[in-house]
Amino acid sequence: MTRRVVLIGIGPGDPGQVTIEAIRAMNDVDFFVVTEKRRPGGDPLAAARAALLARHLIGDPKLVVVEDAERDRTVAGTATAAGYERAVTDWHAARAARYAAVLAEHDGDAGFLVWGDPALYDSTIRVLARVVDVVDATLAVVPGVSSLSALAARHRIVPHGIGEPLHITTGRRLPAAIAEGQSNIAVLLSRSLDELRAVEPAGWLIWWGANLGAPSERLAAGPLADTLRVIETARTAAKQEAGWVLDIYLLRRER
Repeated sequence: MTRRVVLIGIGPGDPGQVTIEAIRAMNDVDFFVVTEKRRPGGDPLAAARAALLARHLIGDPKLVVVEDAERDRTVAGTATAAGYERAVTDWHAARAARYAAVLAEHDGDAGFLVWGDPALYDSTIRVLARVVDVVDATLAVVPGVSSLSALAARHRIVPHGIGEPLHITTGRRLPAAIAEGQSNIAVLLSRSLDELRAVEPAGWLIWWGANLGAPSERLAAGPLADTLRVIETARTAAKQEAGWVLDIYLLRRER
């Protein structure tokens, strides 16, 4: 029988937001391939992942740890669109090679845990699609609660007007979205608040959240001109408390 590689969306951080389908999938694989980033004090997200598995797994998990490949994040290497794409492509290839090597060394079905939803601004599907052909496996994907869904729920809002579009982008591309005339923008994958600080605040509303679902969660909302300083303080506090910060926000022009 062909082995399976199961990509499991585990939500933005709250163990209570893991779906029944995801729990079933976690208990149906033989081991988990866990990517950890090289940090002086270890990967700060490891504890959150361990708590989630302890909550939902029957028995002790078998973890196969893979050190994450380094990605070029230098200004010189990623300043242009072509340079950025090349850096990400090289990073994906390095990750695929490491995953293929690990899967070749271990028998059985393998589980990969992905924060949020695997289909929304995450490239593990792309990486594993390259791997399964090499190791003779099939790929299955289990969706998860996205950070965007969690943000809207926390603020008790609908992220778009009736019959209106929602533009989803990254912090890196926020200036382009505004230049294009987008007026309802969800921003993911922000390494800092630099792009948000560069927005002319007049006329913009913001709904912001960091570390959604985690004990270090922070929220802020209001006119951008009044709320940016609150966000800066809250973002720093979340990072100090958890050792990491993942934030998302919705920008909307006032009518």
